[in-house]
Amino acid sequence: MAGIIINMSKVKQVLRLHVQGVSNRKIARDLGLYKGTVNTYVRKIKEHEYSIEELLALDEPVLESKLFAGNPAYKQDRFEEFKGMIPYWEKELKNPHVTRYLLWEEYRKSHPDGYGYSQFCFHLGQILHARKPGSILQHNPGEKLFVDFAGDTFPYIDPESGEVIQTQVFVACLPYSDYAFVMAVPSQSTDDFLYALSCCLKHLGGSPKIVVTDNLRASVIKADRYEPTLNRVMDDFANHYEFVVLPARVKKPQDKASVENEVKIIYRRVYAKLRHHTFFSLEEINRALADKTREHNQTRQQQKGYCREEKFLAEEKPLLKELPEKDFEIKHYAKLRVAQNNCIYLARDKRYYSVPYQYIGEKADVIYTRSLVRIYVRGVCVATHQRVIGFGYTTVKEHMGSGHNFYQDRSPAFYIRQAGKHSELLAELIAVIFQRAEVPEVQYKRCDGLLSLQRKTDPVIFEQVCRYALDNDILSYQSIKRVINNKAYLHDVEEEKRQDGKNKNIQHINIRGKKYYAGE
Repeated sequence: MAGIIINMSKVKQVLRLHVQGVSNRKIARDLGLYKGTVNTYVRKIKEHEYSIEELLALDEPVLESKLFAGNPAYKQDRFEEFKGMIPYWEKELKNPHVTRYLLWEEYRKSHPDGYGYSQFCFHLGQILHARKPGSILQHNPGEKLFVDFAGDTFPYIDPESGEVIQTQVFVACLPYSDYAFVMAVPSQSTDDFLYALSCCLKHLGGSPKIVVTDNLRASVIKADRYEPTLNRVMDDFANHYEFVVLPARVKKPQDKASVENEVKIIYRRVYAKLRHHTFFSLEEINRALADKTREHNQTRQQQKGYCREEKFLAEEKPLLKELPEKDFEIKHYAKLRVAQNNCIYLARDKRYYSVPYQYIGEKADVIYTRSLVRIYVRGVCVATHQRVIGFGYTTVKEHMGSGHNFYQDRSPAFYIRQAGKHSELLAELIAVIFQRAEVPEVQYKRCDGLLSLQRKTDPVIFEQVCRYALDNDILSYQSIKRVINNKAYLHDVEEEKRQDGKNKNIQHINIRGKKYYAGE
């Protein structure tokens, strides 16, 4: 399929709307996609061996591998250039005698590889077609939830510093009953926004089919290279609670008129009634907001014989979807290559996580939450780890090759056991080495060197060298190697022969050797 492969979270949104019986044209308009793209995805789903329910249950990398087994689609740079020229063409079309064909001719002169006339008119017409007069919106019970942040903040005083801290006020409204939910949070960040929305769903006791939000990019107040865009996080959140997200158009408050009007009422019935109160914590503010919002929801509406809460409980709450058992965890995404040490490096955590060594050099899709790190290669989950913050390695022994496992298994007991297979004196020498307070890695390298020397040296000579090293407290690899090269151990051998010649007729328990005088 030509074009860019959209995020699989967005594909799931398309599937949910398709299951609800929404037309492809309306799906494309609501989700900001081209109708042809929606048609293609829907056709792929119908022809797929998996059912829609089974596809929705798959993780995003697995879903992408099922839908796109071949190479990913290419990006059309000419469309990016085309979009940048649309404002100019809209302005020119207002002039008399200017036609689309004339504009297309000018466009092809400056862009010989650009779109043909039919595609030019189609893309330009999509923009112009969106300029339509508004209409009266009809809402169905339990179908939509409008959410927004109030423009005015709500202050409290920090009791320790005396600083006045401004909080952001989250407002949600079910347009059918006008039932409202109000909550203060520290900021409009991704975490705070989703926390407030999850508290709202718990308060309602279920989730609607559709959540209409403000333009999501406006809620990201600070760019972060490691923080996912709010659009994708919101899609994941919606898939967890099984609703569809329909962002309102930029600077189009009529798309969510109910919540805009509810904010004005909240100003009068909540803000104004609390204007003389002084708060000293966020919890105090939320208790007061909940109390005044409850009064608002229980107030009889003018020209109606019921209040908002009564209509919500009678007609909307039974239609809400049941909430999942587990709370939502924000997913972070990364594309990383498996390094030669068969690990991926997660820069945000400053930590290495192991991958089976067969995948060294391949690109991996990494999805990590607050507690777990899952690693996918070619659409298959090949590793799952508990997330750990801080520099270090999180590895699984089975992921390592034979060479890696050798180094992972190293310990003082391992080296003493290896040395004992060849020489008791070498095992004693290595045991003395590990009695010294040194960095383990330095000791391991020294032992590797001694084992290598043992293999290269005559066994009789190596035994003499080990005895010489123990008697003279020579423990470094280089020093022992010099003893072998310089044959310094022969001096001890000759000395022992001379001593044996002098004392061969003397047998007495009080005879003390050189070790006694050395203080040993």
